[in-house]
Amino acid sequence: MVQKNEIYQIRIEDMTTEGDGIGKVDGYPLFVKGALTGDLAEVKVIKAKKTYGYGRLVRVLEPSAFRVTPECAVSGPCGGCQLQAMSYEEQLRFKENKIRNNLLRIGKLNEVPMLPIMGMEEPFRYRNKAQFPIGMDKEGNPVAGFYAGRTHSIVPVRDCRLGVEENQEILDVILGFMKEYGIPAYEEEKGTGLVRHVLIRYGFRTGEIMVCIVINGKSLPHGDVLADRLRKIGGMTSISLNVNRKRTNVILGTEMVYLWGAAYITDYIGDVEFRISPLSFYQVNPVQTRKLYEKALEFAGLNGGETVWDLYCGIGTISLFLAQKAGKVYGVEIVPEAIEDARMNAKLNGIENAEFFVGKAEEVLPAYYERNGGTADVVVVDPPRKGCDQAVLDTIARMKVGRVVYVSCDSATLARDVKYMEEQGYRVEKVQGCDMFPFTVHVETIVLLSKLKSSKHIEVELKMDELDLTAAESKATYEEIKDYVLEHSGMKVSSLYIAQVKQKCGIIERTNYNQPKSEDSRQPKCPPEKEVVIREALEHFRMI
Repeated sequence: MVQKNEIYQIRIEDMTTEGDGIGKVDGYPLFVKGALTGDLAEVKVIKAKKTYGYGRLVRVLEPSAFRVTPECAVSGPCGGCQLQAMSYEEQLRFKENKIRNNLLRIGKLNEVPMLPIMGMEEPFRYRNKAQFPIGMDKEGNPVAGFYAGRTHSIVPVRDCRLGVEENQEILDVILGFMKEYGIPAYEEEKGTGLVRHVLIRYGFRTGEIMVCIVINGKSLPHGDVLADRLRKIGGMTSISLNVNRKRTNVILGTEMVYLWGAAYITDYIGDVEFRISPLSFYQVNPVQTRKLYEKALEFAGLNGGETVWDLYCGIGTISLFLAQKAGKVYGVEIVPEAIEDARMNAKLNGIENAEFFVGKAEEVLPAYYERNGGTADVVVVDPPRKGCDQAVLDTIARMKVGRVVYVSCDSATLARDVKYMEEQGYRVEKVQGCDMFPFTVHVETIVLLSKLKSSKHIEVELKMDELDLTAAESKATYEEIKDYVLEHSGMKVSSLYIAQVKQKCGIIERTNYNQPKSEDSRQPKCPPEKEVVIREALEHFRMI
């Protein structure tokens, strides 16, 4: 029996989609953060459950063939780069397999028409945006860095290898200013202090820099002095304050105070120019974003006269790319400020065939279809991690859209939606990964779905006693799943946790009865150990 605090020698046989190594002690699985497939390692057990446990990597006895020395000295405690000890070539294989496996397992595809993943020639210094929390060290000095994994403890780092080199110079100026004038950092537990975060944006094409300081107040003492120091940094274009006095995990508030320069910076994706404000959503990797959008344009197969809908369009980045080749593009986004940016960016580029709507995609598209009828030649969706709302997918199917280009930041919810669309008469034509976030476990995926056309009909007579009712019979209730989990693992799980895991597996109803009551509400997430046992229960009941 595996015991907590004991040290075992194990060979890492596989990895989870979140980048943890998986090894076994006499058949008992251990999940080990920082371990790679192929490592022979000493592992200390930090949590031992009935059927699995978690271990801490003590030392690597025989390194994996894919193990490399991380470039960042704090990659371990920081936790932002889960894969920095893995060679970049193996990272690309890991991410491609992640996409493929989700489409096979959750999407139920018989085969995945996979194109080679689009990687980076230089996978460092690719982020055009950085958000540094500000705190105080034990000596009372202000520090900047990143939160350690699953904590709000700041790991001091001013030069993240994923960000631009200018970040360090900017942070040095701000931290020096805070120390000189006694400006206190925000203390999350007490809700006191002033400086919460520093947001930095950098235009890769233009070289323009934006600095936005998030404060727990209405003003920054001696802000004119700080602005004067910052504007001497080459490329500095915009310096502002963002007011956020709420005790929340949300970084930015809605009120802006501009200290110096413009209210935005500009940058390009391909030949399209964008104005970017502190509150704008803009892809953080401009090199890979261009590849991704060019692939979306290729998958769309536009000839110049098509009607295209771009759902979850943000500030219109994909919309304006598509408008260069389409007859008409309609963009939909729930954030009013993003639509304002989209309209401004269309005007900035002289694009007149793009129209934008504020609202939920699952409300705007069905309402437009019911009111105006018609159809679209292509629909592009780029939803958040939770995937598309079912009303969106249903409307696409009713409109009989010929081609659907699905851009996804979560291949599990993508696979769920692909499965649903195949049931509505669509077929996956192409799948391609794009590594937007090297050294992390995240990967973007782009899929082309085509509407199947059928001109032949076959009449089939079925008798009820010939039907296979296994699938219907195997659906377990929430209470049955809870009972199974409790009996086999000793853990109690809530209906919310079961719903979250079912949603990941693509088998939950789209309407969530347990939504947060406000934007500031914190909805608990299912812990990994409970997700494992819930999945075991779903497999037992043949639901996945």
